[in-house]
Amino acid sequence: MSSDASEELSDRVNNRSHRPNSAAFRDFVASGWDRAPLTGVAPLPAAEWTPARREAVSRRFPGERIVVPAGPLKVRSNDTDYRFRAHSAFIHLTGLETESEPDALLVFEPADGDGAEGHTVTLWFRPRAGADTEEFFSDARYGEYWVGPRDDLETMTVRTGITTADSSTAMDAVTKDLGSVSVRLLRGADVNVEQAVDQARAQVSADLEASEAGDDELLEYLSELRLIKDDHEVDQLRHAIDITRKGFDRAVASLPAAVDHARGERVIETSFESAARLDGYGVGYDTIAAAGDNACTLHWIRNDGVVRSGDLVLLDAGAEADSLYTADITRTLPVDGTFTEVQGKIYDAVLAAADAAFAKAAEHVEHPVLFRDVHAAAMEVIAQKLHDFGLLPVSVAESLSEKGQQHRRWMVHGTSHHLGLDVHDCAQARRDMYLDARLEPGMVFTIEPGLYFKESDLLVPEEFRGIGVRIEDDVLVTSDGVENLSAGFPRTRAEVEAWVQELAPGRAR
Repeated sequence: MSSDASEELSDRVNNRSHRPNSAAFRDFVASGWDRAPLTGVAPLPAAEWTPARREAVSRRFPGERIVVPAGPLKVRSNDTDYRFRAHSAFIHLTGLETESEPDALLVFEPADGDGAEGHTVTLWFRPRAGADTEEFFSDARYGEYWVGPRDDLETMTVRTGITTADSSTAMDAVTKDLGSVSVRLLRGADVNVEQAVDQARAQVSADLEASEAGDDELLEYLSELRLIKDDHEVDQLRHAIDITRKGFDRAVASLPAAVDHARGERVIETSFESAARLDGYGVGYDTIAAAGDNACTLHWIRNDGVVRSGDLVLLDAGAEADSLYTADITRTLPVDGTFTEVQGKIYDAVLAAADAAFAKAAEHVEHPVLFRDVHAAAMEVIAQKLHDFGLLPVSVAESLSEKGQQHRRWMVHGTSHHLGLDVHDCAQARRDMYLDARLEPGMVFTIEPGLYFKESDLLVPEEFRGIGVRIEDDVLVTSDGVENLSAGFPRTRAEVEAWVQELAPGRAR
C-alpha cells in the first residue's frame, strides 16, 4: 500500500504548495487587521424595485415557504471555479449584481399568527469571516485573503433592503416543520439544497409528486414574473446595449487585423469582449464571430476560422452589465466594406423580414398582436424572397402552411425571444404566457430573422453558397408602439457599409 494511502484525496490539492500552519503563524496572521464594519455602503440600484417583485411572489403563494437559492460555485477544473453567476430568479428578487452571492438562499417564511398575511423574507448568505478564523487565510475558495472581502450581515441588509442571516444555519430554517408547512423550492439552482429538501420531505412522508409539481409551478411563476420589465430593468438593458455598441465598434475596427491572422474570427471576438469586460461585467452569452460559411452554423462559438477578403462576418454578441442584464445584437459585416451584388440581395431580404416583424409588433396599439405573430410576419417575407430567388419547390402559400414549411430550410430558428437577465429570458413561462401571449408594454424581445446558405447546400445556386446573414435588434413594447432599443446601430446595407469603411478603412474597397 502506498505511504500516502491514509491521506484524504480532497486534501491532496494542497500538495502543490506549502502553506504555513504553525501556531506562531496562526497567531500572527490573525492580528493587526482593521476589522471595522465596512463603510460607504449604499443601497443597490435595484433595491427600490425588488420589494414589489418579492411582494408579487408572496401574494402568489400565500401561507407557503418559498426557497430561492443563488446556486453554488461550479468547478471548472480541479480546484479552480468558473466565475460565479447566481440564478436569474435570485438576482431578480434580491437586486444583487456581478459575482454575488454563492450558496445564498432567499427564503420567504409565512407570517405567524391567526389571520396573519404575507411573508417575512430573509437573505441567508455567508458573511465576512473574522481574521482569526481558518477561513480568512486558508480557504482559497471563500477566504478573504484569497478572494477578497464579503459583506457582513449589516451591510448586506443596507445594500439589498432585506433582513439577513448567516447561511450556516439556513437549512434548518428551510426544512423545519415540513410536515405542517408547504415548501416550494426553486429547483435547478443548487443540487445540495434540493437533496436536503427532498430528504426532509421523505422523512415526513410528503407527497413527493405533488411537491415536485409545486416546485415546477414556482419556477414557472418566477420566469413569468420577468415577462414585463420595470423601468429599472429597461434602463439596465439600455446600458447593456450601449456597452455592446462600443464592442461592435471595436470589432469592426479589428477587421483588417482579423484578415491578417490565422484565427481571424477570434481577433473579432476578442475585440468585442474586451469592451464588454472593461465597461460591464462581461458577455451575456458566448460570442458568435462567424466568417464565410461559418455564419451558416447558427451557434458557431469556436471562432477559430480565418477571415478572408470578400467574406461576410456575422457577429452575434451582447454585453452584460454589472446588473447582469444582457443585450443581444447581431450585425452582418462585409469585410471589405462593400456587399457584393448577391450578398446585398440576401441582406436586403433579411432586412425586409425584420422590418415586417417590427411593423407587426407595432400594430398591438390598434388590435391584439400575439408574440407568435411577429415571427409569422417575418416568415411571410422570407418565404416570398426565397420564391423570388427561385429556391422554393412549392408556392409561397404552400410553404407557409403548417404542412409545408419548406422555406424554413434556410431559417430554422425563431424570429424572437424575450431578453433580460437571461439572453433567452423567461424560458420556463407557459406557452400561453409566451408564444401565445399578447404583446404588452414592458416586454423586451429580439427580432432576428436570417438566411443561411451552406457551402454544402446543393439546392441553391453556387453564388449563394457560404453566405449567412442575420440582423438582430432588441425591442421594447411601449404604449404607443415599439422602440428599437438598438436603433443606434447601423442597420441598412448602406449604413453598414459606411460603418465598416469608416472604422476599418484598411479593408474598404
